[in-house]
This record gives sequence, structure tokens and C-alpha cells, in this order.
Amino acid sequence: MNALEVKNLSKTYKGFNLSNVSFTLPKGCIMGLIGENGAGKSTTIKLIMNTIRRDGGEITVLGKDNTKDFKETKEDIGIVLDEAYYPEQMTVLQINKFLKYSYKNWEEDRFFNYLKNFKLPEKKAFKEFSRGMKMKLAIAAAMSHKAKLLILDEATSGLDPMARDEILDIFYEYTRDEEHTILISSHIVSDLEKLCDYITFLHNGKLLFSEEKDRLLEEYAIMHCSKEDLRNIPKEKILGKRTSAYGADLLVKRSNGFKQYPLDKAGIEDIILLMIKEGVA
Repeated sequence: MNALEVKNLSKTYKGFNLSNVSFTLPKGCIMGLIGENGAGKSTTIKLIMNTIRRDGGEITVLGKDNTKDFKETKEDIGIVLDEAYYPEQMTVLQINKFLKYSYKNWEEDRFFNYLKNFKLPEKKAFKEFSRGMKMKLAIAAAMSHKAKLLILDEATSGLDPMARDEILDIFYEYTRDEEHTILISSHIVSDLEKLCDYITFLHNGKLLFSEEKDRLLEEYAIMHCSKEDLRNIPKEKILGKRTSAYGADLLVKRSNGFKQYPLDKAGIEDIILLMIKEGVA
């Protein structure tokens, strides 16, 4: 069973249109949702959680239509948004009591174990937490009620590199259980390249690709050529480009040939930047 299926998803606001977005996240995998500010990542997550009404398309979460009997399914979802929201005066001990009565499967011991690992003070008011501390608390809560699907919207933003690395390791271990799945959006492409099995790229409300990470890294390459050579290359074979006074760097697929030109490995960030460079995307 797939943990998440999104088909032809559409949502229109004034000045923005999320158009026919489709992707599938298999159970037990991690998908990175990438895109610039305003690309549609947060809108997609809100639509998956059914907190806003979609204009078209279908969404299935853990085998259930997310517009029907979704309240019970939400018990199996842990969600962390780009801001953590708890009453400002509450301490972590009080938040634990609140969450204990909010989730049927609340695991208090696991929650306090995460707090210890994250070095979060139990008696300090939430309003006194730094942004990084708040995000760590939200992540600890999301992972402490036997959630089968974690949905994380910029959950590692505001964390220093060591803390991010620690949390990425926790996410990785979480999905060693094949019943556990993660959808994570982030601006930090290097984190997603390290962590994810699948990469889904949104740009201006449109889906540019949703692929296995290893296939992307294997198939895509950066080709170096002169400006004169560039004129002879079919435009449909150029997925992205960057030109300079010395020539051009082109994003291409290895399967399209180009053996006569030098090809370099393309990382996920290279693929994304070249796809949206000079209006190719």
C-alpha cells in the first residue's frame, strides 16, 4: 500500500495556481518536497491534511480518502509545521499532559526520551524557547504517538548543522520500520539529498518532477559545450541551461546520448537550479 497518493491536485488563490499535481509516496519511504518560496509546498501539505478545500483532484492518505472519515486517520499522522504552536505559558511537563489526553496512542516515555536527547528543559515556559528548541519540541511530539506518517514542513529550519544532522538520523531510523513514512519539505537541499528516497519538485505551482532520488542522480548530468555547439543541440533535449561568455552548462539526460561532450555528475541542487534557470522550466 502507498502511504500517500496525490492525483491531479489543484487549488487556485488570487495570484497563485497549484495545477494538476500528482505524486505517490510508497509506505516505508521518505519523500523530499522541494521548491522556492511560493512554489506550493505548504499549500500541498494543507490540502493533504484537508485544512483547506481543494478545487480538484484526489488525495489518499494511508489508504483513506482524506475528505471522508479523516479524523481517525489523523491519529496516525504526526505533523510539524514551519512554526510550533503551544500556549506560551505552558512548560514541557504541562504540554505532555495536554498531549497525553489529545492522542489515543500517546507514548510518554518516548516523548521524554526525545526531550532528553534534544536537551530540552522540562520546566521552562514555551515562550522562552528559541526557534530551534520549539522545532525540536514539535518533532518530539509528532514522533511520540505511534504515527505511521510524518508530514514535516520546514521542520529543520532554524536548527544548527549539528542539530539538523542529529534529527535527520532520527528520521532515517524512524523509517527503518516499513510501517513508517515521511513527507518532508525543506529549503536545505543537501539535507534532502542525504535523507530522501524520492524527490518531488514544485515550481510556480507546477510539478516539474517526482522521481526516485537514485534515478535522478544516475540519469541527469551536466554537459559542457561551446555556444556554437549549443545551437546544434535539439531544444527538447535541454532540460535546463546556464550560459556564460565561455560557453554553456546544460542539464541533460544521459540516455539521450551526448557521448561527444564532457558530462559531470548532477546533484539534486544542480538539477533544480538549472531547471529553473533562464526560463527553461
